[in-house]
Amino acid sequence: MTRGPITAWLSDMDGVLVRESHAIPGAAEFIARLKAAGTPFLVLTNNSIYTRRDLSARLRLGGLDIPEDRIWTSANATARFLDDQRPGGSAFVIGEAGLTTALHEIGYTQTETDPDYVVLGETRTYSFERITTAIRLIGAGARFIATNPDATGPSPEGPLPATGSVAALITEATGVRPYFIGKPNPLMMRSALNALDAHSESTAMIGDRMDTDVVSGLEAGLQTILVLTGVSTRAEVERHPFRPTRILDSIADLVDDIPAPASAAS
Repeated sequence: MTRGPITAWLSDMDGVLVRESHAIPGAAEFIARLKAAGTPFLVLTNNSIYTRRDLSARLRLGGLDIPEDRIWTSANATARFLDDQRPGGSAFVIGEAGLTTALHEIGYTQTETDPDYVVLGETRTYSFERITTAIRLIGAGARFIATNPDATGPSPEGPLPATGSVAALITEATGVRPYFIGKPNPLMMRSALNALDAHSESTAMIGDRMDTDVVSGLEAGLQTILVLTGVSTRAEVERHPFRPTRILDSIADLVDDIPAPASAAS
């Protein structure tokens, strides 16, 4: 199928734009070209710990100037989903400021008393007491939502248990599986498209993982670009039943895909 030109871009963050808090070569130029051209874009992350403002500040320290309104997290996608499903509802939340702020912004009440949902996100300090409360609330009928299925997260000392691992613990205790919002659920992509008011046919997703970025982009109808600066390797692509639209060494290979502004070109 012949596709038209790409008029909007979605990009994963870790492994595509940054690695260990430092900008990957070419990332700053790519973002600068998008901004100069006025091209709609969002940077996506399954991380629900930080607010968009926090992430913007952290990226700036790493050498990337990305405004907070150009960042879309699994917490934002979760909030939009809950606002669509049950506006003005209530939730018992396990998570950090990124998640609690996103839910506050849509007018959700956060409570331990008969909530509509238990919402599980990522935190560096999972509390046994709060996990126990979540188990009991789900057993009493609360619906179970999790921001993303990632089983582990990175740290300087090695992997840490993340949302998917804690969700598995709660599922084992309750027999209830959560509905995961973040990648690889294509809902994450569709919520980002809605935030941009963009169309899937003319949007591309850039990622470094076949099992999350590429598959969710593909299932949302986007063109998909795998860069080899993160998790997936070129050899790994051949083991999957689906393929990205393009495979590139890094984000630097995409800079020239963004038209330079007319003033710069002249």
